[in-house]
Amino acid sequence: MGDALILLVFGCAVAGVLAVLWWLGVRGRRRGIGGEVMGPFEEMWHPAATRYRVEIRVQEERMAPRSSADDTDGRAQEGLGPQT
Repeated sequence: MGDALILLVFGCAVAGVLAVLWWLGVRGRRRGIGGEVMGPFEEMWHPAATRYRVEIRVQEERMAPRSSADDTDGRAQEGLGPQT
């Protein structure tokens, strides 16, 4: 009886950990914060997804608009000159 109880408790603990990881994954994907919370687990179990996420982040940083020193509201980039 004691061995069965230990096995049952261990099984429930493993199921609980898996349920929490699943919940964190769903929550992270829904809110868009999956990389920070689930990143280490994803890197262990699915390295290709980690490389893909890093490539997407690099491309997003390249596409981010950069403002010049005299650009206060975006008018200099549009060729409209400084704001009067």
